[in-house]
Amino acid sequence: MLDLRPVGFIIGLLVVALGAAMLLPASVDLLLGNGNGPAILQAAMLTMFTGGAVALACANAPTKQLGIRQAFVLTAAIWFALPAFGSLPLILGEPDLTFTDAMFEAVSGITTTGSTVIVGLDNLPAGTNLWRGMLNWLGGLGIAFIAMIFLPVMRVGGMQFFRTEGFDTLGKVLPRATDIARALLGVYTGLTALCIATYLLIGMEPLDAVVNGVATIATGGFSPSDASFGKYPGAGEYAGTVFMILGAMPYIRFVQLVSGAPQAFFGDSQIRAMLRWMVYGVGIVTLWRVLTSDQGLEPAFREASFNLVSVFTGTGFFSGSFANWGGFGMVVAFCVGMIGGCSSSSSGALSVFRVQVVLTAIRVQIERIGMPDRMASVRYEGRRVEDDVMNALILYVTGYILAIGTLSVALTLTGVDPTSALFGVWTSIGNIGYGYGPLVARTGTFIDFPELAKWVLILAMLMGRLALLALVVLVLPRFWRQ
Repeated sequence: MLDLRPVGFIIGLLVVALGAAMLLPASVDLLLGNGNGPAILQAAMLTMFTGGAVALACANAPTKQLGIRQAFVLTAAIWFALPAFGSLPLILGEPDLTFTDAMFEAVSGITTTGSTVIVGLDNLPAGTNLWRGMLNWLGGLGIAFIAMIFLPVMRVGGMQFFRTEGFDTLGKVLPRATDIARALLGVYTGLTALCIATYLLIGMEPLDAVVNGVATIATGGFSPSDASFGKYPGAGEYAGTVFMILGAMPYIRFVQLVSGAPQAFFGDSQIRAMLRWMVYGVGIVTLWRVLTSDQGLEPAFREASFNLVSVFTGTGFFSGSFANWGGFGMVVAFCVGMIGGCSSSSSGALSVFRVQVVLTAIRVQIERIGMPDRMASVRYEGRRVEDDVMNALILYVTGYILAIGTLSVALTLTGVDPTSALFGVWTSIGNIGYGYGPLVARTGTFIDFPELAKWVLILAMLMGRLALLALVVLVLPRFWRQ
């Protein structure tokens, strides 16, 4: 029988840490005299007590080592338990939010999706906006850990490729998990501090700089303003573009860069491909905007750069006239949103690595049609992609596309129009954050979606963060019988 005590012990500790993090926004609101400070403090106490009780109850596990099945359960439990407790400050502190809306906001925050159901962000208490940004930041850090440590071990979506000896992502560079954690935390914190400092220098208000800064590096997209980065046009958009790109790069490459191995960073195939595809997308949309609107070259380039990078990296910030771009611009945005950022970052969607391998596989098959006797194999970074990696990757990509179609149909059955349904699932399962369609147009949020539709989107956000198959495996009876 599967022993869940090691999983419960880790989850309990994580819940305690989440509750401790709530003390910061509670302190801010208490110092500022905002009325919801005591409510957030109450949520913090309840969260820490519950997490501590679970950890103590599971502390008698014979070993804290995790097996493969326990890793699957732990990964899923993280994304279900932490949003549930993360919603408590919103449930207790914001009486206008329903339970469904609070859960939607918390799941969106901690999965770094960035979709919101709150209208009037500028009028929220500082502590609430700070907590929303912290959910993004904590979720982004957790995603990096899971993507680098758990998913390769669980062989999900072709990620086992990064566990092979030739690809230096983990084993040779940082042999111990504690070293990985310490190095990642240092890089993640350093990038966040640099981003916040930059935002302050260009004139952002302190709260905006902090919340936008933590959300940018986490590619989360929660902003303390309804206008998002439209509140800071110009320098804010350019700075945001740079830091969103940095947040979508593999964090291990930054560790290698500061450790004196710049060739690993600058030679990374994912980074080069992501930057190249970004240039293509921005160039095409900039040219289209200049030719079809009255925008000049600089504002067209600035808007295209910021918004397409935001969609590409799955951040979800927006600025300018992005919501009114129309058909061609939104098709480009849809395509780049399907790709996403690099593997082992906080970005979602398919990831650059998977798209690169699939495109290479397609090219190899086309070559075989013309030259049937040629022995060609799919290669990545100079190494052959093994059949088990290729099979897992194709299964993941196929499942991803099927999930978008299935969940879009499910949304239409709740009364959502087809355009809003398709883009709602696209933004949720890709953890992108930006909606499009009649139901989003009125407020720029998902508040007008039916309650059942919001739960479908919550499921889509969790599926996107759990790499689809990691969630599907848990509902198979065979998984629990083994």
